[in-house]
Amino acid sequence: MKTTVVLTASLLALLATTPLLAEDRGDRINERLDNRGERINERLDQRSDRLDAHGHEKAAAHLDRKGDRIENRLDRRGDRIDRRVDRRHGGDR
Repeated sequence: MKTTVVLTASLLALLATTPLLAEDRGDRINERLDNRGERINERLDQRSDRLDAHGHEKAAAHLDRKGDRIENRLDRRGDRIDRRVDRRHGGDR
């Protein structure tokens, strides 16, 4: 009897926390992709500034736009994954 009660309580606790863990997972993935995009964009911005200082304006503008595109793409991907995980696991509770 005692074993059944403990097993049932453990199962209920696990079922109650699963959506929260899934929601955290989506947020962590989104945050990781956002950070990655910002790092890449920052690195390309620094390279762009160095090119601009040496008189290569066209190449500098190209790298700046490229960094922005990469950052935006990773941001959209993270948002999409976060929404999908939220939708799959019941969203906000």
